[in-house]
Amino acid sequence: MDIQKLLEQVYIWLSAFGLKLLAAVAILVLGRITVKLIRKSIIRIMRRRKIEETITSFTASLSYTLLWIFVILAALASLGVETTSFMTVIGAAGLAIGLALQGSLSNIAAGFLLIFFRPFKVGDFVEISKVTGIIDKISIFTTEFLTPDNKREIVPNSSIMNGVIINYTAEDKRRIDLTIGVGYESDLQQVKEVIKSVIDNHKKILKDPEPMVRLGKMNDSSLDFIVRTWVQTKDYWDVFFDLNEEIKLALDKAKITIPYPQMDVHLLKSD
Repeated sequence: MDIQKLLEQVYIWLSAFGLKLLAAVAILVLGRITVKLIRKSIIRIMRRRKIEETITSFTASLSYTLLWIFVILAALASLGVETTSFMTVIGAAGLAIGLALQGSLSNIAAGFLLIFFRPFKVGDFVEISKVTGIIDKISIFTTEFLTPDNKREIVPNSSIMNGVIINYTAEDKRRIDLTIGVGYESDLQQVKEVIKSVIDNHKKILKDPEPMVRLGKMNDSSLDFIVRTWVQTKDYWDVFFDLNEEIKLALDKAKITIPYPQMDVHLLKSD
């Protein structure tokens, strides 16, 4: 009789909770498969976009953890367990952690914005928050630069997102702007022809957009010509230095003077 009563109790319990238990197990099994697939998809997409591996790993791990919490809560809810208290505890813990790590969380949020908006990538030459250099590493909290004199500058991500970002290598073409001053006695047409001949003979200067040489300003002691040429971004500095040197040599050869600041002093003789 005792065995019979025990079997009856087991049957009643299975009738009442068996389906719920099966549903909970099914949620856990299917949830585990789904969470893994989502994690792999996140990693694949971020690697395809060539996002920093550290950020990829962190994002995938964070997503995996949050999704698992959701799956576990769903399984508990299917068993009839009240999950409101769990959510309250998680919310309170999240609020406390958020207040304690407010600055760090702002850097993390800024890091995610850098990931998805991609104003720059590793290898770009940028100017951000008064720091100019090549992006060497983008992490969750900071971005690291290598400056032209080979210093490593580390800038918090929140400072980057709150400042102005100038990306010098985002486009495949850049314009070189030069101001060339010559003396007032110079022949304007000759000056333009000399500068244009230097531009035409430089192989790295693009023909489209067309280079421009125009008189821009009549200064106190010089006529200032504005020179604008377009080059491939990778050739910018080579052409910049070449033009400065070659234009100076060409003007000297043509005997066109390049003035320097001077002042005429007139002495009045009094009786």
